[in-house]
Amino acid sequence: MITHLKFMSVPVADQDRALKFYTEKLGFKVATDQQMGPGRRWIELRMGKAETRLVLFTMDGEEGRVGTRMNCSLACDDVGETFRQLSERGVEFVSPPAKQPWGTFAIMKDSEGNQFVLGSD
Repeated sequence: MITHLKFMSVPVADQDRALKFYTEKLGFKVATDQQMGPGRRWIELRMGKAETRLVLFTMDGEEGRVGTRMNCSLACDDVGETFRQLSERGVEFVSPPAKQPWGTFAIMKDSEGNQFVLGSD
């Protein structure tokens, strides 16, 4: 049976720039960084205690997905505090924290222009 989501791929135009962003600004840890053909790498990142990994890789023909809104949400304990910390590290936000009946969220951009919902209960 299916047990969990193994990884989610984030389309990136520049793997080195994205790797620097995700490790230095967001604090993710490299799980795997391997060559995958000429000029391409398979980069898997760990985040916190999550089993799911984030992969910085763009499949052939999916280059148009770089810089779009990602259909996922990254979780944190406190959106306001995380917003403050990440803003201090130079992370760009499309929208500041907003409280809704279903939780608090903000929308951030990565180094490639991809937009992620950052949320907490």
